[in-house]
Amino acid sequence: MAIWLKRGANAQAKADADRKVREIVEAALADIEARGDAAVRDMSIRFDQWDREDYRLSQAEIDAAVDSLTPQERKDIEFAQAQVRNFAQIQRDSMKDVEVETLPGVVLGHKNVPVSAAGCYVPGGKYPLLASAHMSVITAKVAGVKRVITCAPPFHGKAARHIVAAQAMAGADAIYALGGIQAVGAMAIGTQSIDPVDMLVGPGNAFVAEAKRQLFGRVGIDLFAGPTETLIIADEIGCDPELAATDILGQVEHGPDSPGVLLTNSEKFARATMAKIERLLQILPTADHARKAWETFGEVIVADSYEEMVSIADEIASEHVQVMTGDPDYFLNHMTNYGALFLGNRTNVSYGDKVIGTNHTLPTKKAARYTGGLWVGKFIKTCTYQKVLTDEASTLIGEYCSRLCALEGFAGHGEQANVRVRRFGGRNVPYAGQAEPSELTRA
Repeated sequence: MAIWLKRGANAQAKADADRKVREIVEAALADIEARGDAAVRDMSIRFDQWDREDYRLSQAEIDAAVDSLTPQERKDIEFAQAQVRNFAQIQRDSMKDVEVETLPGVVLGHKNVPVSAAGCYVPGGKYPLLASAHMSVITAKVAGVKRVITCAPPFHGKAARHIVAAQAMAGADAIYALGGIQAVGAMAIGTQSIDPVDMLVGPGNAFVAEAKRQLFGRVGIDLFAGPTETLIIADEIGCDPELAATDILGQVEHGPDSPGVLLTNSEKFARATMAKIERLLQILPTADHARKAWETFGEVIVADSYEEMVSIADEIASEHVQVMTGDPDYFLNHMTNYGALFLGNRTNVSYGDKVIGTNHTLPTKKAARYTGGLWVGKFIKTCTYQKVLTDEASTLIGEYCSRLCALEGFAGHGEQANVRVRRFGGRNVPYAGQAEPSELTRA
């Protein structure tokens, strides 16, 4: 039976924090709905101390951001974007339109149709997370979305030039220097200056995630992407305490509400990793954020076996799961609930976050139980169609349909079938609900 050497914050504390966020977001979205640009401006000034005549960046501002990159910075961004684009294209190519004759004269099919407009949120208030531009904009463009707009908050009092450059290089059609609830609300609801989109994507803080949750239904969303979560599954064969500690702290630096969990089958290894975490927190430049997250939400779990480790990991359903064991493929073959797997000690979550090519926008808060991460398929509607080519086929399907509609009491539905059975099959069937055909239906 597993034991917890360290537990994170209890469920009630998390629920209380979520409730406060929910109330703030609900009021903010209602304000945007009522006042449009004026509400967006007020919130930008209040939350980000940021105001300008037009939050949409001009082409001159965008060009200046791209031109400000050093040759190495440009090369690095281009490399990362090439990896994301390549894998997204491979995924898109796997999605095939279908058309098949399922019965003589009956043709069914589906087409993969991209949404018309997408809004991509790129977080950057604390750190300029330019990688999120690759993950959202490029993926949308590979999917075939015609209009892609982006919002990112200001960084140190101005538009974050690296984010702006990455957005432009990824192919964004319009770029806004706008963050938080006001950005997400403006893109989804629309204002006097921002046309609404059909879908919202991208990670963000708790307020951004809650805004997306409340807007879902009005627009589509990729998933509920809350604070970054990391689960390290490790044993003494595939890992050492330094690697495990580094990989936990490397992710919880995202913010004070980011959970980091170690799951192992060795108490000795667990305690050594905890000690290494304390030592690394003395020298990590982002230790202020990382320590708060580790102390509040960090967990250390010691299980008896790989089988129990899989069971616990699937219950946690973490956004990132890094597996550094003697047999990483055991977890690939047996786990079912995760945002993304990072297998073996030669890879890590940061590779996926920044450059390797898989998408870093992933499900959190146990959403991995029912959805995967952002990919081209999130921007695509798989829409079905049908054709009935012969009188015989319409008659055959119509007779079955008529009887099934009668079982449900749907007379109007049934008559849709009956009229075709009469017309294309020459059958003297009564009008739905009548014992005999009426004069009308004989005509």
